[in-house]
Parts: sequence; C-alpha cells; structure tokens
Amino acid sequence: MDASKKTFILLALSEYKQLLNKYEAHLRNTAEEERRRRRISTLLLSTQQVIMKTGPEWEVMLDMDDLTFAHHFRVTKPQFDYLLMKLQENGITKEHSKGLPPVPVTKKVLMFLWYMANQNSFREMSDKFDVSQSSAHRVILEVLNIMCPMGQHFISWPNSCEKATSADAFQHLCGLSGVIGAIDGCHIRVQRPPVRGGDYMNSKSFYSILLQGIVDERGRFLDIFAGPPGRVHDARMLRSSNFYSTWQEKIGEYSLLGDSAYIGEAFPFLITPKPDNGALTEVDQQQNANISRGRVVVENAFGRMKCKWRRLRDLQNTRIDAMVMIVMAACFLHNMCIGTSEMCLEHPQGCPRQDDENV
Repeated sequence: MDASKKTFILLALSEYKQLLNKYEAHLRNTAEEERRRRRISTLLLSTQQVIMKTGPEWEVMLDMDDLTFAHHFRVTKPQFDYLLMKLQENGITKEHSKGLPPVPVTKKVLMFLWYMANQNSFREMSDKFDVSQSSAHRVILEVLNIMCPMGQHFISWPNSCEKATSADAFQHLCGLSGVIGAIDGCHIRVQRPPVRGGDYMNSKSFYSILLQGIVDERGRFLDIFAGPPGRVHDARMLRSSNFYSTWQEKIGEYSLLGDSAYIGEAFPFLITPKPDNGALTEVDQQQNANISRGRVVVENAFGRMKCKWRRLRDLQNTRIDAMVMIVMAACFLHNMCIGTSEMCLEHPQGCPRQDDENV
C-alpha cells in the first residue's frame, strides 16, 4: 500500500473517531437531560402530592418531609411540637360550633402558623383546612388570645451570665465594651383604624403601628413594646414602654445601642451616634461607625421577622388589639426559631428590606 492510501485511511479513521466521540457525547447529554427532566417531574409530582391536597385531607401536611414543612410553616417539626405542647398546657382545646365536627388542636396550630407565615385570606384558609371562614377567624383569635399571655416562655431579659456573654459578643462585633443589646422601632403597615385613624399615619405616608424591640447579638428579642400609633416618635415610645420604668434594674452597668432617633434625649443607658455636622473628628466618625456596625443586629432581626412571618407585611385587621397580638405572636415565634434559622433559606445574603421597615 502506497503512502497516499495510508494517509487517506488514517484521515478517514481520525474523522470517524471524532464523529463517534461527538455521538457518544450527544448520547450522554441526552441521557443527562432526560434524568434532569425526570427529577423535575418527580419533584413536581411529590410537591403536588404533599402540598396541594387540601380540604378534608389536611392531615397530609403533617406527613411533609422536614424541609417542605419548614418551608411552608416556617418552623421545624420539633418547634411545632413544642408550640403545640405549650398551647395545650395553656388551655387550647377542640372546638365545637353549631353541631359541626370539632377542630382538632393540631389543626388549629397548623392554621395559626399558616396564617402568620402567609397573607392568605380567611376564604383561602377555609378551603385549605376545610373549615368555614368564621371558624378560621375564630381559631386564629383563640390561638392569639392564648399565646400572647405566654410571653415569658419566649421572651426574657438576660441574667448576669448571659449579659456578660452578650457584652463579649458585641465587643467582638463592633469594638464597643459593655453593650448587651440594640434598640430600635419598626413600623407595621395596617389599615386605617376607624378611631383616631390620623394618629396612625407615619412620616412615610402610610398607616402603621409601632414595635419597639431590644435584641441581643443573635437578634433574639429581649424586650418588646407593640401598639403605639405610627406617628409616635421612637424616643417617646421608649419613654412610654414598661422597659423605661425598670431600665436601671435591667441594664445595670451595661448599655444599649440606639440610632439618631434617641439623640438629644436623656437616656443614660443608650450609646447613640454623634450628629454629623460636618466637623466630626476621626475618633467620632469611628465611634459612629462602630455603633452602626453593632446596631445592624436589630435591623436584621426586624427584616428576618417580616420575611419569615409575612402577615406583618400588611395587617388588614381593623381591631387594634388583634393587630398588637399578631405582632407580639410574631416576636414570640421569631425567638422560638432562633438557633436553627438565623439564616433565611430564601435569602442567604440577608432578607430584603422594604421602605416600611424602620423610620
């Protein structure tokens, strides 16, 4: 065989090998795409089987896997069991109404968590949990009325050992010594109340009630005060709170971090930034930066709570007492979840802030 024929055969074999490799790669890609489609189909099917079944088959929600359950109800199954136990200890029972079958306690707690974690109407909840709209409304109010007096189970002031631990944590976080927490006010959007509605119009031109929160380095609420109208200033809200009348006993030798809303007021337990009048020294600017770095814990706590318990994004209840109970319940649930969900699964880089978060 002459050299030209050998060269031709070698080229043909080379091209054949290249074509064969391309065909094998095509088969691998096709197989991988098919496997991906099957995984998606299986996921969608399982989601429909676990989530979409509603009405009389509400018990299927308890059979969700842990991740799916936490995604929809915002608590883990052990946390759900703990909340259920506490509510049962404090008097929640089955409900009979006009001869209808009683609403099981487990179902009530699921309804309550669903209500707090979503912005569904009572009509939608009626369909999902196979109860009348009036029963859904009654169940939510029942759970709120039982849960709100249980604050000591969820929110407590730190003891001396916990204060020292928080002081060390804040020292590491922002370089300031003797700090055990941060305080701030948060606006909760509401529908205009029928009585003295103008008092609830805040400086950003929407109706709100206020939540004052003091949090530790983890974003856990140490003290809350909810309910003042949105037009009330943060400093005035602090003076009106129960915490203010007992601050010397609670704070002792320690301090809290506050923002510029408290500047100019006589709050000896607060460390606040100096007003930037254009003549701040480098030391003052560094101090302000340290305060801002430490205060981020309370801002993040409000952001995570509104992201997790979405009912707080817009309360359409017209009764002020119901609004306050919902806000308090969200704070309790927030604290209950601390330790297992500091990071939002949906927003690992931080929950998005809205214009109504803080003023």
